[in-house]
Amino acid sequence: MSSKPNYWHVQNISEPLYSELLWSRPENRAYAGKLVVIGGHAQSFAAPAQVFNEALKAGAGTVRVVLPDILQKVVGPVIENGEFAASTPSGSFSHEALAELLSISGWADGAILAGDLGRNSETAILLEKYATKYPGQLTITKDAVDYFTTTPEPILQRDNTCLVLSFSQLQALGKAAKYWTAFTFNMDLLRLAAVLHEFTSEYKLHIVVKHLDQIIVASNGEVSTTKLKTELSIWRCHVATYCAVWWLQNPGKPFQALTTAVSQAV
Repeated sequence: MSSKPNYWHVQNISEPLYSELLWSRPENRAYAGKLVVIGGHAQSFAAPAQVFNEALKAGAGTVRVVLPDILQKVVGPVIENGEFAASTPSGSFSHEALAELLSISGWADGAILAGDLGRNSETAILLEKYATKYPGQLTITKDAVDYFTTTPEPILQRDNTCLVLSFSQLQALGKAAKYWTAFTFNMDLLRLAAVLHEFTSEYKLHIVVKHLDQIIVASNGEVSTTKLKTELSIWRCHVATYCAVWWLQNPGKPFQALTTAVSQAV
């Protein structure tokens, strides 16, 4: 392999690159940040429920969950800090949920689109408007990413956006953005690091993706890789939650926060 470029940082799980972040975490939950989790549709709310539980484990101070109101009778009595916003007849978020989502997100230090959103054209319009109007830290994962891989304009130059996505979703994003270099599964780490360095230098996105048994973080042209000790077949909700929590606790250091989050999540 060629010599490692200076923008590429290799992290060992047992030795986080930015260990100072570990020791500077708030000890009191009152100062550990507020996170809002958005997701679910009539047939499934597993992803937002998982993110809610993982966020507390990851050290968030307060977590609130927003689900489509069609689920209120089903999960209202059992979900702690649950909120409900308008849904379509099919059970996904409707465009009328925008004001409620923006209001609750305004309370939080960060928001995460957790997935299980279903596929609905009205939800697509809602999410596009939400990403455009909400100015805060926004983490997007699972099928929520799919809404932006076909129409990426609302997030490509948006401040404070982190995508925790599969490699196939990264491919789709690059294609939709008409990026000059394609993301391909046969890329080695050196080539992928180079393309992500260039991609996140051009666009404001923070990217977290898994490839070749590595979790790769790319932000503002910097890239870190963390080799997994064991395979993580179901990883996006888990890693995305840690990323959202560590990022909201270190808002001025997104690359360091996301890289450290990966070391703690895996």
